[in-house]
Amino acid sequence: MKLVSLPVAYMPLVDAAPLIVAQELGFAEAEGLSLDLVAAPSWSSVRDMLAFGRVDAAHLLSPIPVAMALGLGGVSAKVHAVSVLSVNGNVIGVSRALETRLREMGHPFDFDDAAAAGAALAAVAGDGLTIGVPFPFSMHVELLEVWASATPLADVEIDIRTVPPPLMAQALADGEIDAFAVGEPWGSVAVEKDVGALLIPGTAIWAFAPEKVLATRAEWADTEPHLLGRLMRSVYRAGRWLAREDSRTTAAELLSRRQWLDVPSELIDRALSGHLTISPSGDVREIENFLEFHNGAASFPWRSQAKWIARQICSRTNMDFAATTERAGAVFRSDLFRAAMGETEADLPGASEKVEGSITHQTAVASAAGRVVLERNVFLDGRIFDPSEK
Repeated sequence: MKLVSLPVAYMPLVDAAPLIVAQELGFAEAEGLSLDLVAAPSWSSVRDMLAFGRVDAAHLLSPIPVAMALGLGGVSAKVHAVSVLSVNGNVIGVSRALETRLREMGHPFDFDDAAAAGAALAAVAGDGLTIGVPFPFSMHVELLEVWASATPLADVEIDIRTVPPPLMAQALADGEIDAFAVGEPWGSVAVEKDVGALLIPGTAIWAFAPEKVLATRAEWADTEPHLLGRLMRSVYRAGRWLAREDSRTTAAELLSRRQWLDVPSELIDRALSGHLTISPSGDVREIENFLEFHNGAASFPWRSQAKWIARQICSRTNMDFAATTERAGAVFRSDLFRAAMGETEADLPGASEKVEGSITHQTAVASAAGRVVLERNVFLDGRIFDPSEK
């Protein structure tokens, strides 16, 4: 069978794994595809390559398609988020100078209490903090917003600065930023370079945050529905393979290769296993569900996730959420996901929206085969987002 080549943009992060694995381990080939994976230097490059037709699909920060639908960011192309590539996977870290001040005041770096970490960081912040994030429209920014609003960090002057993930450790070393929020392996790289320490995982702020999506231009999705379905199924099966514990060693070795992330496999394994080394002194912490590719219906693009992101963005930009909520929610194409997965063994949730922040423990939900169990999904401050409310 002659393979169809599809250009797909990505950023070198552990959560690009479903695309890399789909190509390297034959999940794409089984669907008659060859993924031409194009590494980008920044998230703005990924967005622009997709928007202007350089690639047909992309590994994209989940808030970017929502921001584009709201007319923000200066790029007007209509983009769909057709599946969630990964859930969670972010870390918040600080410079060695801040780490020293935090330890001197007795902060234990226990890595599980975001409220205590926020209070401690606020106490040592001095005149303010400059925090690096990969992109203005990112889950990193949203997690920082939730964290700050729920802790004494609300009273600290915080300057958010955009830094591409692979450059985050160097920005910390150069003193351009005091702290960062970034996806792995770039937080662990800062630890290994002895320039930073990890303070909390993103899961301590939102336990089940949609991090990256598989995005396509709406025009391409409309004209190439069969190619889109083949791409979605290959990525879905790669994510399911990644969720298996016995896949981790192979996945870490694969992603570590020069053509992909070009970092030691040991650093990648930390994210895949949830066993993170949080400081240059070697402290290790174990984080449940640190990075999810499949379990808990992780790949399903819930419209409520898009609406939550939209409300966050609207609150910062003074946009009318009630007027934009349906447009924003439609960006996450649960209908296309259902259509593509209908030819697989995937069991899908019966609903396309849920109340975000309301699941305190694993919960079975209605589905065709009765096998869908959602993972814990709570916010640091106990907030609840009901997508039916305007």
